[in-house]
Amino acid sequence: MRMTTVPAAGNPGIPRSLYVLSVFYGGMVCLAGVLGNKQVSIGLLAVEAGIFAFLLLVVVSSAIAELHGRDTANSLVKFGFIPLLFAMALSWIVYALPASPDMAPENAAAIQLILGATGRIWAAGVCAYGVSQFLNVYIFSKLQNMPGRWLAVRGVIASALSQIVDTLIFVTIAFYGVFPIGQLLVGQMAAKVALSVALVPFLIVFFVRLGKRLDA
Repeated sequence: MRMTTVPAAGNPGIPRSLYVLSVFYGGMVCLAGVLGNKQVSIGLLAVEAGIFAFLLLVVVSSAIAELHGRDTANSLVKFGFIPLLFAMALSWIVYALPASPDMAPENAAAIQLILGATGRIWAAGVCAYGVSQFLNVYIFSKLQNMPGRWLAVRGVIASALSQIVDTLIFVTIAFYGVFPIGQLLVGQMAAKVALSVALVPFLIVFFVRLGKRLDA
């Protein structure tokens, strides 16, 4: 159901919630790839840290679908390719440029390691982002006939299923043939679904309420 919204100041055609959440979404698109360079342990779970930014992407796209409809949420996902591709291009450029002689050698080596992702890994990230985000919006929108109090449940279902697909696509494209990926797939899927169940109910309710407050 499309909500009645108030345009943002200085943007007569853009509701405040859409403007603010879109800016936030673009930032998370760029940040996810950087955070993904670190593996973190959360209790018994081991997962790449980019999942936290990616969960926020999933939640924000679901919140946009709830507030402004599926078509608007899909447009948000499409525009998300712009900062993602620019971030990739800038990473390659900075990686290729020589480091300043004044830079500490250990710092120069560390940033090169972070920026030096292979083209296969970047391609995996782009494919996984597009498919999983569109799938999340699709599933969440299909469940919108459920009562409003089930907002958190809809968010969890859409997030968990899209996280499974995201992991399957990314790990397969990035690492298939490099080493056995079966155990990695199972572990990452389990960890991401567990985090979706633990975090998404609170996040989706927060962002939807924030959007309604911005538009009030």
